[in-house]
Amino acid sequence: MRASRLVSLLLLLQTRGRMTAQELADALEVSVRTVYRDVESLGAAGVPVYSDRGPAGGYRLLEGYRTRLTGLTAPEAEALFLAGLPEPAAELGLGPVVAAAELKLLAALPDELADRGGRMRQRFHLDAPGWFRHPEPIPHLAALARAVWEDRMVEMRYRRWRAPREVTRVVAPLGVVLKAGRWYLVARCGDQLRTYRVGAVLDLAVRDERYERPADFDLAGYWREWTQRYERDVYRAEARVRMTVAALEFTAYVFPPEMSRAARAAAGEPDEHGWLETTVPIESMKHAHTELLKLGAEVEVLAPAELRERLTATAHALARLYPRGVAIESD
Repeated sequence: MRASRLVSLLLLLQTRGRMTAQELADALEVSVRTVYRDVESLGAAGVPVYSDRGPAGGYRLLEGYRTRLTGLTAPEAEALFLAGLPEPAAELGLGPVVAAAELKLLAALPDELADRGGRMRQRFHLDAPGWFRHPEPIPHLAALARAVWEDRMVEMRYRRWRAPREVTRVVAPLGVVLKAGRWYLVARCGDQLRTYRVGAVLDLAVRDERYERPADFDLAGYWREWTQRYERDVYRAEARVRMTVAALEFTAYVFPPEMSRAARAAAGEPDEHGWLETTVPIESMKHAHTELLKLGAEVEVLAPAELRERLTATAHALARLYPRGVAIESD
């Protein structure tokens, strides 16, 4: 374990440059005291690690020093073959590049590790899109990805859900994200960070103008916070309902995840007839009406009154379509 940590410390300094003891401790998940000991051990082994004092100080390697301790372990080689998503790479315009890199990796690996990587790919497969989703046309994704890479401004015509439906925006594209089979663009529009669905981009022009990328922008961190905020804010109201125990269990298969989790967390004890009360977060009356109809006659809305009236009207309309005692003749 210690030998592996020493190699990791050395590679961190080689790839990131100067780092403080605290930064190294955080990256390696050890104490600062352990970092001090490990740096001393590297120095004793002949590795040219230097310490710079002062507020901007830290540890660094002698300029030009490169280690060759970059061999892959068997688990690392196996994991690399799980990292590839050929379809998204092709959508980004990187399909040939990924294929070439994989061939070079296979050629560079010892026979045993190459064989283990191939076996891993034959036993595990990553499929990012959700069920029952047709591929979304994304003709502008590759151009957006190039603009992100080159820090170029883009002008795009975008279709959104509210009026006016089509708008034109000039943005600084900071990153693209693949979420459940859908591509999203994270960009700075004016002084705000915005998220756009790439499939809703109607036209795109990459400008010669470059922008200065924010030094403190973290794409993964932004996306994590944005998705949490979106899931929290999209459900703006609640519905109080009665449902059967079986219906509550069925919500895991027919409700969006957040609705199902909240309904199960808020559920009370079932009565002697197997019915219980719970609270369900809802986006809107229309959305809640659609979702609750999936549970049929095993759910009753108690509040709000508007939602109860909508379901009552639907139940009466269904009763008129399917009157009791009327048989359908067939030839």
